[in-house]
Amino acid sequence: MTIRCCIFDLDGVLVDTARYHYLAWARLARGLGFEFPPACEASIRGLSRMDSLEVVLRAGGMERRFAPEERERLAAEKNAFYLESVAAMTPAEVLPGCVEFLRSLRGRGIGRVLGSSSKNAGLVLDRTGLRPLFDDVVDGTHLTRAKPDPEVFLLGASRVGAEPAQCVVFEDAAAGIEAAHRAGMRCVGVGTGAATAAAELRIASFADFTPGALAAGLDAAGGVDK
Repeated sequence: MTIRCCIFDLDGVLVDTARYHYLAWARLARGLGFEFPPACEASIRGLSRMDSLEVVLRAGGMERRFAPEERERLAAEKNAFYLESVAAMTPAEVLPGCVEFLRSLRGRGIGRVLGSSSKNAGLVLDRTGLRPLFDDVVDGTHLTRAKPDPEVFLLGASRVGAEPAQCVVFEDAAAGIEAAHRAGMRCVGVGTGAATAAAELRIASFADFTPGALAAGLDAAGGVDK
């Protein structure tokens, strides 16, 4: 395959906002009278806000307690908690090596698209200074279906005129990796835990990672034109 476009998830891949999401859900759960422990954080990675709420309520045995309008209120309350943290973010919170890797892709003429289920992705990009490094942004405000549905990645590819087979997705969550594969794209798992086991290539971080290493890694996994 020839790599024409790289599509990046945001939370847990480029910035560590995944922990802010968890802390906001844990705060909501405490307000409802139960704990949402750190061990459950992985269960909400890559999910939409409403799907995450379902996971949290199930953890507290409350999945049947709230009507749809009440669930919307709870999701909005969680989002307000999350935005308190995001509003204070700075470029220093971009994970190591991300900026350098994005600039290297740009230097090689490889497209860069942000593909996130989060409706707050734009705010995070602006607070961290990452927005200018992307050709396009697809986030939760553009989507009708959440991961593992491939909509976010297929839309991202179409925005830059790339075929799915020419795209590589960077993800840290099982739902995102499944979405990439359902889109007909290869996937690099960021993080070496169980959540990224299905990715063609796995990296611990972007530190010292290069487009050449990406091509070589995918070539070893099954063939890529450099």
